[in-house]
Amino acid sequence: MNEHSRSDQRWALISVSDKTGILELANRLLELGFALLSTGGTARALAEAGLAVTEVSDFTGFPEIMAGRVKTLHPRIHGGLLGRNGADDAVMAEQDIPRIHLAVINLYPFEAVTAQADCSLEEAIENIDIGGPAMVRSAAKNHAAVGVVTSPDQYARLLEHLKRGQGELSAAFRFELAIAAFNRIAQYDAAIANYLSALEPAGGQLKFPRQLNQCYSKIMDLRYGENPHQQAAWYQDVTVATGGQISGPASGLVKAKQLQGKELSFNNIADADAAWACVNQFDSPACVIVKHANPCGVAVAGLPLEAYQRAFATDPTSAFGGVIAFNQAVDGDTARALIKQQFVEVLLAPAFSPEALAALAAKPNARVLELPLNTALQQLDLKRVAGGVLVQSSDSLIVQRADCQVVSQRQPSEDEWQDLLFAWKVARMVKSNAIVYAAKGQTLGIGAGQMSRVDSARIARWKAADAGLDLTGGAMASDAFFPFRDGPDTAAEAGIASIIHPGGSMRDEEVITAADEHGLAMVFTGVRHFRH
Repeated sequence: MNEHSRSDQRWALISVSDKTGILELANRLLELGFALLSTGGTARALAEAGLAVTEVSDFTGFPEIMAGRVKTLHPRIHGGLLGRNGADDAVMAEQDIPRIHLAVINLYPFEAVTAQADCSLEEAIENIDIGGPAMVRSAAKNHAAVGVVTSPDQYARLLEHLKRGQGELSAAFRFELAIAAFNRIAQYDAAIANYLSALEPAGGQLKFPRQLNQCYSKIMDLRYGENPHQQAAWYQDVTVATGGQISGPASGLVKAKQLQGKELSFNNIADADAAWACVNQFDSPACVIVKHANPCGVAVAGLPLEAYQRAFATDPTSAFGGVIAFNQAVDGDTARALIKQQFVEVLLAPAFSPEALAALAAKPNARVLELPLNTALQQLDLKRVAGGVLVQSSDSLIVQRADCQVVSQRQPSEDEWQDLLFAWKVARMVKSNAIVYAAKGQTLGIGAGQMSRVDSARIARWKAADAGLDLTGGAMASDAFFPFRDGPDTAAEAGIASIIHPGGSMRDEEVITAADEHGLAMVFTGVRHFRH
């Protein structure tokens, strides 16, 4: 019989790439009566710290080979992890296989290594873990008898449960750990498959992998979906750090801290995401008011309060019950003004002054979110269709003045250039077909989501009139080209002085002629911003 085969010995198998917190954990496990079984570098780190540890090669009687590629793929390891209480006792005794009660394993840092720009295929391949995932799967499959942890951020709870159970783990906690373990393996395998699927045989890289494997971690269940008869939940993209910690995306709405208010709804989240994406485009103090995922008022100004007042003036009716986003800290004056002026569903900003929070406390149901500004977009944009998914790169192309071409006889003035570029930034965030009228850093009328572009132009004009805003001298932005001259004709009738749109229609000459007949300045961007 092997010297390590005492039936009363409780073994903890430790094999980790990320050694954060491992010495403290190992010390505590020894105090709780576990014997430590470990591999390679982990065993050396434990031994150098003066901890009693048995190396896997001594435990199995088989040396590590192939520079460590083969060390844990052995019946004595996997039998110890997979052996069922009662059902496998006889064979384990016959084959001299001790039970392993606890597995502490994190994997080779494949995700971190391949995230480096200079990572070679050879380096990536060497960081594909084989033994680690196999042990994790064995332990998680046999969670009726084995506890398995795959990340340093689980160590504290593990020790808490072991202390509570006097060295034993409850069935409920072992099951919870098993779910986390299988999720970690799924994330790991997805990262490997996505990386390799994006490589060309000749060494190039595909823009989109042959198979796309996405992993999401649930943030919360929602009360209902887009409508009350639909169920819903909110998930975040999984970002895995070395050792298996799930950190989530670096930016975006999932990083928001809710300071007050009711639980967020499905529509709150969708609208807040649209508002945050829009307000992040501006450098000056800006305010964006969103309703049903469309901006209904956008403005920039010297102060957040002025930006809010100007954004609200675009469409006071639609602003009711809207989502409001600021790109600068909200102060007390701004907070007091907006809660006095309208009903607010969600308020977002990078910071709130103490005076602002005190004022907002008078409306306890208003959801107040604090989150860092960001300009980075997710790399891939996914849209579900029946039986599949459409995948595209994010619409992150920002048009600058130097990218534009003046196609009219009249050149835009400096003020008109400012109006055109402001209107264009707003138009790219409005559902297609999109028309935006603007002047002096303020939207004057927005037409969204119509089947006909000229109807969007008419609606935007009607919105401006309803709000008592004068379009004379303002700018018009269209997210796509005008198929006919009726769009510019409608704008000219309203007093618009300049137009920005992508161009590229078969009737561009007709549209340019219309602009010249009305004395409009017309600019082509060469970029379309459909938003469905």
